[in-house]
Amino acid sequence: MFAPRVAVASLSGESDADWARAAAPYVGAAFLGGVAIDEAAQEAAEELVARDRSEFITDDPTEFIDEQLAELDAADGPDIFAAVNVRATTVDPIGDAASVCADHGAGLEINAHCRQDELCAVGCGEALLRGTDRLVEYVETARAAGAEVGVKVRTEVEGVDLSDLAAALADADANWIHVDAMDSEAVVADVVAAAPDLFVIANNGVRDRETVREYLDYGADAVSVGRPSDNPEVLQRVRAATDEWFAEQASRADSDDEQEATV
Repeated sequence: MFAPRVAVASLSGESDADWARAAAPYVGAAFLGGVAIDEAAQEAAEELVARDRSEFITDDPTEFIDEQLAELDAADGPDIFAAVNVRATTVDPIGDAASVCADHGAGLEINAHCRQDELCAVGCGEALLRGTDRLVEYVETARAAGAEVGVKVRTEVEGVDLSDLAAALADADANWIHVDAMDSEAVVADVVAAAPDLFVIANNGVRDRETVREYLDYGADAVSVGRPSDNPEVLQRVRAATDEWFAEQASRADSDDEQEATV
């Protein structure tokens, strides 16, 4: 889906076009946002700002997405895959946002991840993990609008089986699943096994060679960097570790092919 197999993950109120451009020399993808795209989600975001959280607050979220992606389109430097992480309580704005993303060759990432009480109370963020039918409808709507689409999820949510959810998203023609593994890194392997056609991006604590290799050994297709995504030293270290891991896999595959050819 993208290369190099390193991404920077959305951080509300921080992950905009400037942030993505700064990371571009080290990554293959940037997930902008999260952006609240309907009234209830925006009101929840405003409540978060009132308690000193950073959020993107805009009168016209669709226009904001368009402007941010246009800035990336016009930027010099390495080409990266861009996607916009969105929060929504209703399906209609998903189609509108996805259409804008498709116009820019960008993807849409549905936020089923944020766990703040204000967001969950209105039915977005983590609350979507308990509403598989609604999440599937969001994915299908975004795909119908022409955008590549993925879902950002988290582990350790009571009553939620991410393997079952991943399989349902794959059936709905999602392109990727972005897994915040929390302290349950091995869940990544379960997701990979349940939905082999999904591109799996592993997130949480990705900082160095050890954390990169753990996620890739579990079968993740890529890793993403969250909080230190504005730190070039961390991004360079993660990029080097990721390149090394994939180079080793390619070398091993070549060696296996050579052995088979001599049999």
